[in-house]
Amino acid sequence: MGRFPAGVAVVTVDLEGRKAGLTVASLVSLSLEPPLVGVAIRRDAALHELLREAGVFAASLLAADQEALAQHFARGVPPIALWEGIAIRAREGPPQLEGAAGWLDCRVAAEHPAGDHTFFVGEIETAEPGPGRNPLVFYRQSFVNL
Repeated sequence: MGRFPAGVAVVTVDLEGRKAGLTVASLVSLSLEPPLVGVAIRRDAALHELLREAGVFAASLLAADQEALAQHFARGVPPIALWEGIAIRAREGPPQLEGAAGWLDCRVAAEHPAGDHTFFVGEIETAEPGPGRNPLVFYRQSFVNL
């Protein structure tokens, strides 16, 4: 699968002030009607249980110049430092990262066990294009700017 490029996103939740974010390369489009996406989250990730409890999430579709953000949210930064210095959009709901190629707000419609992950199906409630023109892509174990 390393030879198959994948878009990079940061999936975020905010459950009563407990915010978490995780870099993923598993976000996929599932359906146009209704609009659905899917994302696989490791069961041992801090985001996993918060996502289950919150029932909603945001996805910031990273732009080519946002590799540093992808690295930041992939590292498992301690929760207290996770959001320091991170520019987020002023809005209600889960955080969305400034400068992304686009943003999705989703409601969890279903979840399915998948090995050491859970595959969450999200119904898109809002989708917006962002200022980032080109996507950040993960290919052969590296981030690639298109």
